[in-house]
Amino acid sequence: MDGLVALWGQLSARNEPLPAFTAWLTIAAAAVIVLVPGLWRIGRHVITIAHEGGHAVVATLSGRRLGGIRLHSDTSGLTVSRGRPHGPGMVLTLLAGYTAPALLGLGAARMLSLGYDIGLLWLLLAALALLLVQIRNWFGLWSVLATAAVVFGITWFGSPPVQSVFALLITAFLLLGAVRTVLELQRSRSRSRGTASDADQLSSLTHIPGLVWVALFFAATVACAGLAGRFLGLLA
Repeated sequence: MDGLVALWGQLSARNEPLPAFTAWLTIAAAAVIVLVPGLWRIGRHVITIAHEGGHAVVATLSGRRLGGIRLHSDTSGLTVSRGRPHGPGMVLTLLAGYTAPALLGLGAARMLSLGYDIGLLWLLLAALALLLVQIRNWFGLWSVLATAAVVFGITWFGSPPVQSVFALLITAFLLLGAVRTVLELQRSRSRSRGTASDADQLSSLTHIPGLVWVALFFAATVACAGLAGRFLGLLA
């Protein structure tokens, strides 16, 4: 019981806001990870985890039967769900992938704006634990466990300022990384016809051009980043 009380105390504790200079420096560090190719190749696995997690959550909520998630070393992923191959459930499931990292980042920014930095980290750990049981390949298992280990290390051993910086770094990375993946999606589509991307599958289901879906993904991710900036007091 004492352990549960202590855990709840951590979850509900409020951290002091980071100084503006530290916050902007942390966001700049997230931007460097997104923009530098070598760092992005590593960090993009986190975006893929959020992407496939989004597919999985919406598939389950829309009544589809989740078959499992595979994460690959080239940063691609696959979420298998069973149900009607057409209809709103399938459309929503496909929509969820590219928007999930941005929406997760937006929710994280809201929590940070309220001071729940440590609560955010514990929620991320819980989400990774739920995702872990759906992983169906060894690299995916390693990828989720490695991510969870980093988050746990900061959550358990980090001081409050370190936790706050790390929470903001994750938040900013999710928001900025979500925008970059949409740009990469369109670049990939422009280089090869007949791809099986989420946008092209949505086009096949709805008869709306894939470019329109890419534009929707882009607008959603940019809007989430802008709103998150307002939550954090970084934008007027």
